[in-house]
Amino acid sequence: MTFDQWLAALEQRHLANLTTSEVTRALRALSSCYVERREKLATGAALEGAGKRAAFALFYGVQHFLVTREVARAMLLEPGHETRLPRILDLGCGTGAAGAALATEVGAARIDGVDVNRWAVAEANWTYTAFALRGRAVVGNIKAVRLPRTADTLVLAAYTVNELSDDLRRQTLQRLIDAHGFGASILVIEPIGRRANPWWAHWAAAFAAAGGREDEWRFRAPLPRFQRALAKGAGLDVQELTARSLYVA
Repeated sequence: MTFDQWLAALEQRHLANLTTSEVTRALRALSSCYVERREKLATGAALEGAGKRAAFALFYGVQHFLVTREVARAMLLEPGHETRLPRILDLGCGTGAAGAALATEVGAARIDGVDVNRWAVAEANWTYTAFALRGRAVVGNIKAVRLPRTADTLVLAAYTVNELSDDLRRQTLQRLIDAHGFGASILVIEPIGRRANPWWAHWAAAFAAAGGREDEWRFRAPLPRFQRALAKGAGLDVQELTARSLYVA
């Protein structure tokens, strides 16, 4: 399935019992949590109700796909980097959009996702099937995930780290650096926040010490037509796709 076909299937899936106006109103409410009160995402409260779930999948999920795809094209597919990875482990996989974008770009043979939200896990498995990706998402906490000790896996944490508690975030950083010590590649993607995230500088320093890199991205890749309409209706101004990343190979 191509990206455009996935978009069409996504719209059909989530607009079967909702109107565009209902999804737009839900996006307006969800964006307040997503941008200003992200702790609600971690508890799953922000994704309660069909409207908010549809808004997340149709708007933020698509954004995550596009951003991750552009990051992969700009960094992982540049000369000197591997263009194929046997396996991707997606921590906090959400609807699977970011992981699917990465897997399709780098030609991953398998993708495994984990997320605490049962609805998100079901969506991720639907996304993997849509893109004919081999793999499975499961319900679970990042703390309990067994990280790879081999060099055949890229661990992805896209739009996930900022939602963790301080203690779990510290533990996760050390576990990721340890996994890299055994050969795994690590890619972290987060939005360029309006507010300062004290943890980012610490993570960037740890990745740099491990031989990694920190990047800030601004892509002039327009949102698809339907997502632009949703953004306009919800009062969101999306002129460009932005993100920042940490990567160690």
